[in-house]
Amino acid sequence: MPGTSDLAVTMNGVNKWYGQFHALKDITLTVARGERIVICGPSGSGKSTLIRCINRLESIQKGKIVVDGHDLGAGAKSVDVVRQETGMVFQSFNLFPHMTVLENCTLAPIKVRGVSSAEAEATARKFLERVRIPEQADKYPAQLSGGQQQRVAIARALCMNPKIMLFDEPTSALDPEMVKEVLDTMIDLASEGMTMLCVTHEMGFARQVADRVIFMDQGEIVEEGAPEAFFSSPKHERTRNFLGQIS
Repeated sequence: MPGTSDLAVTMNGVNKWYGQFHALKDITLTVARGERIVICGPSGSGKSTLIRCINRLESIQKGKIVVDGHDLGAGAKSVDVVRQETGMVFQSFNLFPHMTVLENCTLAPIKVRGVSSAEAEATARKFLERVRIPEQADKYPAQLSGGQQQRVAIARALCMNPKIMLFDEPTSALDPEMVKEVLDTMIDLASEGMTMLCVTHEMGFARQVADRVIFMDQGEIVEEGAPEAFFSSPKHERTRNFLGQIS
């Protein structure tokens, strides 16, 4: 078991309700620094809600979440710090349509971290190079393919130099031929030791990248394990049924 200083995320007895709907039920999870977690499960199982709670896009009613040593229940200041250190990539890109790719990538570092325009631009160009679209810097999101827009979204998150990256079904809105280019970008990121939590149905990605795969159903963590054991010999019938449907 990693020591406290080695933990990127700790969730202890986390519960979340939407009205009468119990979305997360007693979630307890630890994520070590540098660990790559893939979260899978059927629609409505609580996957996206779980990772959205990690940067307080969703609040919880019970339990405790600590991210990079900051207790999310300790007030707005802790939430602000966690959001600065946690990059988030959504399924719908969420780029600003009236800004160029470069402006999308430099806005937060300038406004939130207070870096100079020159430094922010240099960082943005570095990460656009890393996601293999440096030539798109002066274009607007509408001029790009879905796969390119998602890679911009990844670069934009990286421009804040986050310690943790959260991905909420980053390929689900993409045409099939665009999925590979985004997954390749994420594989490159994983190979560099970034702490990652990724909600996805891309089981090939999970096999290749994950240190641990988590299966959720009805707001609960049903099963978790290393990819080899998870896919070859799942312990629970709900897991076996899910894998049987998507394989």
